[in-house]
Amino acid sequence: MKTIALIPARYGSTRFPGKPLAPVAGKPLIQRVYEQALQVKELDALWVATDDAAIRACVESFGGKAVLTREDHRSGSDRLAEAAGLLGLGPDDLVINIQGDQPVFPPELIGQLAAVLRQDPAAVMATPARRVDNLELALNPNVVKVVFDQRRRALYFSRSPLPFWRDGQAPYFYKHIGIYAYRVAFLQRFVTLPPGRWEEAEKLEQLRALEHGFPIHIVETTGDTQEVDTPEDLLRVEEYLGKDGF
Repeated sequence: MKTIALIPARYGSTRFPGKPLAPVAGKPLIQRVYEQALQVKELDALWVATDDAAIRACVESFGGKAVLTREDHRSGSDRLAEAAGLLGLGPDDLVINIQGDQPVFPPELIGQLAAVLRQDPAAVMATPARRVDNLELALNPNVVKVVFDQRRRALYFSRSPLPFWRDGQAPYFYKHIGIYAYRVAFLQRFVTLPPGRWEEAEKLEQLRALEHGFPIHIVETTGDTQEVDTPEDLLRVEEYLGKDGF
């Protein structure tokens, strides 16, 4: 059983075309993500899965590995499933989906996600969440919240504040962090499943697994990520990197 990190990187972002090649503190964004992933000790391999020859050339220019996938994928999961096939991964191998716009994430978190699938043969998918008590974050629809059961299996993900604290307790929430671990056999099946009604409503792909009866294991973390969704986010990430001496 191997653990392989795949970084999906699409050129044609609606809000930020060419985002993976955008400079962040002197390096392309995709290089920042790749170098952060290199800090993960548990990985057997690390690849960028991209639909663009320029992104592949960029990755190879700094010594990284990239695989060229189709341009018509609807989501990063579809791109990862194709890449897993192109790379000849086995059904029991583990794929870690590290988003191509996350230049900062806790490297130790990747090993924790992989450990869940290694220790529990019935586990097919895992993802992290961080406890927050910031009501402003809970009200932000771009911040996804999750609730989970006592076995740390996700019950629901939502863009709405979740849960609703009816009795007036000091509220806290769990912010979902968009890094995923999949067993390859499940990833290949997942991308064949039709979208569910709640996935369509929330525009959250992970809800498809829950709607079709597949468990998602939650790994609680105190770490967080820095993401780049817009050109303005580049300045915020550069400021963060500067404070940490990168």
